Amino acid sequence: MPGSAVLQSPPSDVRRDAIVRYARQQFLSVGYAATRIEPIAREASVSTATLYAYFPGKTQLFAAVIADTAEDFSQRMRMVRTASGPAREQLLLFTRTYAEFMSDPFVRSVFSLVMAERPRFKAVATRFFEKGRRDFGGALISALDALRESGQLKFEKSSWAAGQLMGLVEHPVFFVPLMAGEDLPARRSCTQIATDAVETFMARYGV
Repeated sequence: MPGSAVLQSPPSDVRRDAIVRYARQQFLSVGYAATRIEPIAREASVSTATLYAYFPGKTQLFAAVIADTAEDFSQRMRMVRTASGPAREQLLLFTRTYAEFMSDPFVRSVFSLVMAERPRFKAVATRFFEKGRRDFGGALISALDALRESGQLKFEKSSWAAGQLMGLVEHPVFFVPLMAGEDLPARRSCTQIATDAVETFMARYGV
């Protein structure tokens, strides 16, 4: 419409995106301590001076990598917030999506990196985990509250119920492979883990 203002998102910075993308590969491959700036600049096709113009040092670059990755994770979970239907259907969508997300080797690698570097980057790690709790736990808590109000579920505190449901997924798809190693064959598929989690949850809280 002529004369009307159109709000648009700012254009993506191609050079910054390339720097962060290749930096993430390096941090995940060799860890923070062994990562060097020069190879990242070379892979991103920028000079080291340009890289330092965006990120004054490796500390700032690491923080940007983790922040951008957390935002990527949020994008992947947004479909959960639009779920509707009966309780079992909504919870199965959430748990299946969450199980597939947490079982992704890349996701596990990022979580492992953040946990390993937590002593050095306490604030960065705290923001990363808090954002995850808000994005994932917050979406589930909202759904649980609505299901309780509609009379489909009965529980005392939604945050406790959400934590229990997420724990039923996290243990087999994230913590077991993290402790036992990636080579351990999965005993259940993500769909089966999600289904079992929902059935256990509904047996306790379903009306």
